[in-house]
Amino acid sequence: MAVPWQSIELTVNGLKTQVLRAGTGEPLMFWHGGGTVGGWDFAAPWTERFQVYLPLHPGYGGSGDDPGMTTIQDYVMHYLDLLDALSIERFNLVGLSLGGWMAASFATQHSSRLKKLVLVAPAGLWIKEHPSTDIFRLKPEELAPALAENLAALGPPPDPHDVDFIVQSYREMTTLARIGWQRLYDPKLSKHLHRVRVPTLFVWGKQDRIAPVAQADSWTALVRGSTLRTFSPAGHAVLNERPEAVRAIAEFVTA
Repeated sequence: MAVPWQSIELTVNGLKTQVLRAGTGEPLMFWHGGGTVGGWDFAAPWTERFQVYLPLHPGYGGSGDDPGMTTIQDYVMHYLDLLDALSIERFNLVGLSLGGWMAASFATQHSSRLKKLVLVAPAGLWIKEHPSTDIFRLKPEELAPALAENLAALGPPPDPHDVDFIVQSYREMTTLARIGWQRLYDPKLSKHLHRVRVPTLFVWGKQDRIAPVAQADSWTALVRGSTLRTFSPAGHAVLNERPEAVRAIAEFVTA
């Protein structure tokens, strides 16, 4: 089902920020990954139990650009200001990929603000034995097959001659490059994950070609008491590909 998202625009520390909102209940916030391919229809089941907030990171969607935001900590601070603007004190947080890195970093510093934490194939750790794919080396035509086992789950393929799509893709990749051109991980994050003191679930697609599922062992060892759910067949876009992964998140947060 399509979600009747309400789009609201806030000014957060001087930066225009678009937030999609739907549903009723306690707050669940979703921090998206390094691209917006696939859209947000997968989140429909969450809106039946929660008031879902889906902010667009600076540099994505209707949010403004800030070339000065070059670290994950910049985004953590941005989201602290956004939470204040939304008058949200405690909430459930789901982060995917790049958004998972942001969420993990946020949780090491602000666990008291969280009820439950879900990290979906998060970026942020360097795991030598199971390195993530350097997406900056992928050709445009290689990106979708790297993201999903079932390409139809990402929606209709975009027209490569669509100027709006080309501009959006360039903007998103430029934003991502400001954060991760040198490295899409934080060499110090592993030292601080013991500070995540909130029930935590990891969700992974078994066929993930961006962040191999084997990385989950390192994450779960570092985040005390965390659990792991894997889904197959599914790649990095596991939430788009496997509705049962979306349901599992709702059940974890509700429990």
